[in-house]
Amino acid sequence: MSVATPGTPTAAAPAAPAAPSTAPPGAPPRPSALAAFHSVSAVTTVLLALVAIGAAIHEPVLIPPLAASAALVHSAPTLPLAQPRGVIVGHLVGAACGYAVLAAAGGSAWAAAVAAGLTLALLTLARTPHSPAVATAVVTVLQAPAPARFVPLLFGSTVLLVLTGYAGSRVRRAAPRYPAYWW
Repeated sequence: MSVATPGTPTAAAPAAPAAPSTAPPGAPPRPSALAAFHSVSAVTTVLLALVAIGAAIHEPVLIPPLAASAALVHSAPTLPLAQPRGVIVGHLVGAACGYAVLAAAGGSAWAAAVAAGLTLALLTLARTPHSPAVATAVVTVLQAPAPARFVPLLFGSTVLLVLTGYAGSRVRRAAPRYPAYWW
């Protein structure tokens, strides 16, 4: 055992490793004016296209969950929630759950809540995250649209959202590529 005496140098203790940061990351950086304009105009264009299609066939095609999906696809294209599998399959699962619960329990707010929970569970199990699809289940229960018209329109609308996301990410060179993965 050595004892330090005055005037004798002692070995410095090794520095403790830095603790990993547990602070949450900050907000994402503000997009450039061009990027924001590009995203907003792409979302607005595809939503107006859905309205025009609906007006032409006298069916409401634009439902709130699709607006949320468009915002994800065009504003956060690299997130798992924005990928084609989640957008397309997610909305179809949401509609299927909505129709199943509607048939079993009727069109009440209670049934809509059950359909939302069931949709979230199935999307989680299928590794197909897409939160707007949960709202599709709610819309299906509360509005009870005719499945023969609603489901094909829903499918076509989600495909249109994905295709416009793909095209939009290729128009602006600096935009993140969409999709991050197809399936």
